[in-house]
Order: sequence, then structure tokens, then C-alpha cells
Amino acid sequence: MATLRNLKIKTSTCKRIEKELHSYEKEVEREAAKTADMKAKGADPYDLKQQENVLAESRMMVPDCRKRLEAALSDLKGTL
Repeated sequence: MATLRNLKIKTSTCKRIEKELHSYEKEVEREAAKTADMKAKGADPYDLKQQENVLAESRMMVPDCRKRLEAALSDLKGTL
């Protein structure tokens, strides 16, 4: 039987990962706007490439975070 402590831990984990997911989604929006602005201003190709790499890394984190959230939620549901 699940203890109250385990339920609190699993619930807190889900909350933390959800906050993290929203943070990454906001970061992707912010970096995409910055990249578009750099392209519009005709920034240096090297700087633009570096910014695109930052954007790609941010985009990679969103699916990973979603997968971790789904796993944490299924773990919590299993415990309940």
C-alpha cells in the first residue's frame, strides 16, 4: 500500500516536470523569435548558426520532458 509520503513525492515530481516543460516551451518561443529577428537583421552567418543550434537544443528538450512527465504520471496513477 502506498504511503502518504510516496504519494507526495510522486505528485511533487509531476509538478516539477510540468513546470520544467512549460519553461522549455517558453524558451523555444523566445529563441525562435530571437532567431527570426537575427535573420531579418542579416546577422553574421556564424552567429546565426550558433543561435540555430541553441534553438535546436531547446526543441530537443521538449519531447524528452514530455516523455518524462508521462512516465511520472503513469507511475503516480499506478501508485493510486
